[in-house]
Amino acid sequence: MGSICRWRDERGSATAELVIATPLLLLLILGIVQFALWEHATHVAQAVAEQGLAVGRVQGGTDQAATAEAQSVLGQLGSGVLVHPNVSATRGAATTTVVVTGQAEGILPFLSLPVRSVATGPSERFTTSGQGP
Repeated sequence: MGSICRWRDERGSATAELVIATPLLLLLILGIVQFALWEHATHVAQAVAEQGLAVGRVQGGTDQAATAEAQSVLGQLGSGVLVHPNVSATRGAATTTVVVTGQAEGILPFLSLPVRSVATGPSERFTTSGQGP
């Protein structure tokens, strides 16, 4: 008779465990998806920065040309995964830098993941040595 009471005491324990475990499992799955979205947004930002750098660092390139190209690439790739993107380019005598910032698309309301990508390279310039062949 004592074993029957033990069975009765454990009734519903599987339901209680399921009620606790299911939300935790769903939260874990959403966290994995959020991380994947952040990784994708980082790759998009890097591609945008590198393309802007490629245009801005050439001979005769400008900050405005680099920014415009980066914005164009961002429009082509779609800004759905990279929220509130900001592109800035700086061309100096020695180096050109393009910075892309924003946030990854969020599916968890309490988590906002920033995205920042920087592409830097030497500015192309042609010089003459002044010596003949």
